[in-house]
Parts: sequence; C-alpha cells; structure tokens
Amino acid sequence: MHLFPALEKRYTEEQLSAKEAQRLAEFIAWGPVVFQTARIMIKYGILDAIRDSQNGISRQELCKVSGLSDYAVKCLTEAALSIGIILVDKETDLFTISKTGWFLLTDTSTRANMNFNHDVNYEGWFHLEESLVNGKPEGLKHFGPWPTIYEGLSTLPEQVQKSWFGFDHFYSDNSFEAALKIVFDVYKPKSLFDVGGNTGRWALKCVGYSQDVNVTILDLPQQIKMMQEQTAGVPGADRIHGYPINLLDESQHFPLGTNVDAIWMSQFLDCFSMPEIVSILRRAKEAMSPDTRLYIMETLWDRQKFETAALCLTLTSLYFTALANGNSKMYNTEDMEKCITDAGLVVETIHDYIGLGHSIIVCKL
Repeated sequence: MHLFPALEKRYTEEQLSAKEAQRLAEFIAWGPVVFQTARIMIKYGILDAIRDSQNGISRQELCKVSGLSDYAVKCLTEAALSIGIILVDKETDLFTISKTGWFLLTDTSTRANMNFNHDVNYEGWFHLEESLVNGKPEGLKHFGPWPTIYEGLSTLPEQVQKSWFGFDHFYSDNSFEAALKIVFDVYKPKSLFDVGGNTGRWALKCVGYSQDVNVTILDLPQQIKMMQEQTAGVPGADRIHGYPINLLDESQHFPLGTNVDAIWMSQFLDCFSMPEIVSILRRAKEAMSPDTRLYIMETLWDRQKFETAALCLTLTSLYFTALANGNSKMYNTEDMEKCITDAGLVVETIHDYIGLGHSIIVCKL
C-alpha cells in the first residue's frame, strides 16, 4: 500500500502505550455520547462561554448562559472533563477551555464535519452494518425511498440540506482557486463539461475566471433544475448550460460531437463504485479528442499531508456506505489509477496538496 510519509509513520507502527490504548478503546465504545456531549455543549453556548471567560467560569454561570438546569450542566461538564474538551481549576472549580475544545469551536473543518454527522448521518449510522452486508444505503430509509441520496437531495429537510451542502462546499470551495489555474492557465479551454456539477459553484468560478469558456453541467435532472435556480441572473450564467443525465444508466452518454476541451469531475467519482467509475470514464472517453484533458479532483486518502485528514476521509467512506449509495468510498491512488487504466485513459500528471487535501489527476487519451 502506497502511503504519504505522515500516514506511513502513523499506520505502520504502534503509537500508543497500553494505558493510552485502553483509554482509546473506551473512547470508541462511548463514541456516540462523546459526540453528543460535545455537540450540545456547543449548541447551548456552554463551550463558547468557557472559552470567552477571562479566568474561568463557574457551573452556576454556565446555567445562566445556557438556560439549562444545574443537573444538566453538571452532567455535561463532568463528561466534558473526561472527554478532554474542558479543564477545571481544583481550587476554584472554574472551567477553562482545553486545546481540543478550542479546535471544536474554531476549526471550520471540524464544525462542518460535526454538522454533517449530526444532521445527515447520525441516525443512518445505526444501519451501517446492514449497509455493509447488503451493499445498499440502508441508513437512507429514514429520509426517503430513494436508491441513493442524490435523487432525494433537493427534497431533504432544509437543515439536512444545509449541512450536506456545507460539508460538500467546504472541502471543494477551498480548492477552487488553485484548481482554476491548473485547468485554465495551461490549456486555456473554451469548452468544459462539469460532470456532477451540483449547484453550479464550480461552473460560476469557471465563467468568472475565463471570459472565453462555455460550461455544460452534466447531472441528474433535479440537480440541473437546482443549478439553474442558483445561477439565475449571476454574471456569466448565460455561458452555463445543463445536460440532464443519469450516469448510473450506461445507455446514457456524454454530449458527442462537441470537441470539448476539458472534462471536470470534482468530488464526483467517489460517489460511485469502481465498476461504475470505469463505465463513466469510458463514456467520457467517447467525448474526448487527443487535445482534451480530463481532470479528476479527489481527496485521495493515501496522499494526505496530515494524518488527521486521512482519518476524516476514511470515515467519510462509511457515509457513502450507510447513506449515499452503499457501494462507493473515498478512494486511494491505486484504486483510482486502476479505474482510469481500465477505462482506456492514461494519467498525464497528478497535482497534490490542492486546497484542503485534494489532488487533481490529469488524464488524456
């Protein structure tokens, strides 16, 4: 297995003492309540109040801030001490924030992940085992009867949509500026297919960056409708077009005969199984000429600079299992390159460390 240096060090040698390992085992066993304790501390302003206090804050003051009973605050703060998100002065009983608590409040990635897990995934995780056994997103059932989450995305409850798009956009948006340079400064495409373009955020970036490019978004009909609503009236939207397609249907093909210069797939192929990826790439190949470049932007977990990022990505794989579709994941380089080769394409180059851990694989015929 190929691993970038930070991951190789962490994943090939034991890191913990026996005591540390035992504590981590219990942390895992109590994981659901650890998560909810931290989330509630944030929701009711308790963790903010602790962080913002000059020299610490009492339990009584936290009751006033949160509106919760002394019993509730006592339970939460005692659990929070054990979890490690707050500290207490043994003389005054005043609470202060720990480094971990500070990251929970201020790290934008952590907040996006927490909202995503609570609003989108939490109930679905209960059905993870069924999903792994059946190869279907059994945890999706409490939202609706769709075979994948994408068919129902536009009709999910508002807060669920907010957290889903917040998670998706957080990771993609931080990569866009660097990605635009890679796509446009070298080959200067005049036409671009944005495959799985969602609400059109990347397409808007493209038409804003280049006055010459026309973008065609390939996505499900309901997503095309959402994209048109989101981009209506925005400068450059007249150069953004929609092409409804269900890419799980192998009989549906990319627009042909258009001499497309670039095909863009951002955080898209991780939504499909490896055989499905090969099918999609083969159909993309049909629309390519020798001058076309296909750009695959993914957070490949084995190419991460920091191990914490790999942790987030490998666990995100199980969201795809339990809720998204039941058969995809966050892939590593070996898996993605195999799909590319099996589709009859070749990797021209790979750009790493784009935004928050993305890589861009540039492919050609």
